[in-house]
Amino acid sequence: MFTVYVLYSANYKKIYIGFTSDLSQRLLSHNELGKKGWTIKFRPWQLVHTETFQEKADAMKREKELKTATGRNFIWSIIKAM
Repeated sequence: MFTVYVLYSANYKKIYIGFTSDLSQRLLSHNELGKKGWTIKFRPWQLVHTETFQEKADAMKREKELKTATGRNFIWSIIKAM
């Protein structure tokens, strides 16, 4: 099973969209364990949206959709409703 996830950094007003087969480990990496990469600059991250898929290809397709302007508008509407 694969999870497409959206993270939000309230301190920096940033979003991050990704997918993984191990969400708990990935969140730990984004918030604590990671030593390099874009997300370490904007900690802490809050999980604001997830979608699960059986196939990796489907998760990759949805991640790509969420990274479009329409997808980002959808994400920001979720964040504004929080």
